[in-house]
Amino acid sequence: MTTRVLVLNGPNLGRLGSREPDVYGATSYAGLVEECTKTGAELGLDVEVRETNDEAELIGWLHEAADGRIPVVLNPGAFTHYSYAMRDAAAQRTAPLIEVHISNPYAREEFRHNSVVAAVATGTVAGFGIGSYRLALRALADAADN
Repeated sequence: MTTRVLVLNGPNLGRLGSREPDVYGATSYAGLVEECTKTGAELGLDVEVRETNDEAELIGWLHEAADGRIPVVLNPGAFTHYSYAMRDAAAQRTAPLIEVHISNPYAREEFRHNSVVAAVATGTVAGFGIGSYRLALRALADAADN
């Protein structure tokens, strides 16, 4: 049986490849989707990747995951630092939730050092570019095996 996983991305992730490539890399959003679904398939995961600039939509997806006991890889984007509504939705999780960041927030501006999600996540992976998603999916696959 294949484990379903939602890879949820917050604001500006759809701009990958053109948004600050020196920080976020040259991989496009389409490339991210391809990499996540390919990695998921290799790990026996059925991965669905979504992106939104709308906080309410992201919260709805977190509710969907909680109701369905669906593991989540979450890149909250800028919502990481201030969205208590998103944090409260993530806290309702009923399956593992891995917070992921392409860049290392601690190597950037001070306001990025705070994550309201980290305390309710199973774990956090950051600073490995698109590889952060691969590592997070591996962590979910390992959790599903245990």
